[in-house]
Amino acid sequence: MKQCTAISVWFFIRKTRLGKSGETPILMRITCNGQHAELNTQRKILPSLWDQSKERATGKSVVHIEINKHLESLRAKTMEIFSTTIENDGYASPVYIKEALLGKHKECKLLFEVFEEHNSRIALLVGTEYNETTLGRYRLCLKYLREMLAEKSKVNDIPLKHLNGEMIRNFETFLKIKKKVAQNTMIRYMKCLKKVTNLAIANGWITVDPFAGIKFSEKKVVKDFLTIEEVNTIRSKEFGIERLDIVRDIFVFCCYTGLAFIDVYNLKPEHITEDAQGRMWIHKQRQKTEIEFFVPLLDYPQQLIKKYKGHPLCKIKGTLFPVYANQKMNSYLKEIADFCGIKKHLTMHTARYTFATTITLANNIKLETVSKMLGHTNTRMTLHYAHVLNDSVAREMERIADLVDDPNLSKAIRGE
Repeated sequence: MKQCTAISVWFFIRKTRLGKSGETPILMRITCNGQHAELNTQRKILPSLWDQSKERATGKSVVHIEINKHLESLRAKTMEIFSTTIENDGYASPVYIKEALLGKHKECKLLFEVFEEHNSRIALLVGTEYNETTLGRYRLCLKYLREMLAEKSKVNDIPLKHLNGEMIRNFETFLKIKKKVAQNTMIRYMKCLKKVTNLAIANGWITVDPFAGIKFSEKKVVKDFLTIEEVNTIRSKEFGIERLDIVRDIFVFCCYTGLAFIDVYNLKPEHITEDAQGRMWIHKQRQKTEIEFFVPLLDYPQQLIKKYKGHPLCKIKGTLFPVYANQKMNSYLKEIADFCGIKKHLTMHTARYTFATTITLANNIKLETVSKMLGHTNTRMTLHYAHVLNDSVAREMERIADLVDDPNLSKAIRGE
């Protein structure tokens, strides 16, 4: 987006549009940065009494003198609106000036100003409707928008109504080229911006959706998950470094329970319940969605809870585990993967994928049951976590071989 530093005003007539009196309307065209807007000056004249080179009426009558004064007044008013808008907003469009001349101009909301107000509201709702990660994404989106605008012009903000499809596409390019974000990450930022523009539309601050006709397609990403052998390797590894032991234990706990980082971070004694048969469960609401979920606690996860019962940090926070910040957890998991000779990219979310795939679905737990344990609202969400393992395929084919009574096929599948 280029800053508009010059404007031109042109008065003209169209001789093909004559009224019954033989007169034609005098029109006005405002041009800036290759864009223009036209409006009717509400004055008419005979084509023979119009001097296009001078853009004025040639007659000497009172009517013609008034026409020329009116046109000069319009020109002066246009320049005044242009100068004031540039000074206040840093940018002026021909359409904006036209609306101001016609008295249609309302109080102009600025893009970054509205975005800041939106983010302030989100900040007040952190812990109830939003989390810190969401707030951080909105703040980063605004930061990147500011950076893009700073590259294009020296203005501090722009009117909301000047945000258009071209700027949306420019922002897409900026994120991919300058910030080197992946397609799906770029879409997350676009969703942040779209929420702000939807707010502006709802409040009547803009009438045209800048995202109209623009669609983004997410790339399907296959996330890493661990095999049961890799889980056992990490579980049995002796590190001799306290921070790695802690992170390993929390990671393995999540592999057996499917908890997301924020949920294990806030896991407290009151979230552990016992049923009538003496079985232990995690009963909690997901921090992200507030969906209630139940997960049975196997023996090993129960041992890990007992291991950290007296940890100083757990006592201070009232939690079951001394969980570090997510960034540190993921950094330490990279060290753990190196120590264990695992080439996969380990994050706390890898544990959730491992639970869904290796621990549950690969052991014939129904998709609906896994969905409940993960705290999903429907099984379609769970399918993003589900991967078909080779062992599962082999077992199914072996079952089919037995059904069709083909012992040779059955032996071939078993590798005999």
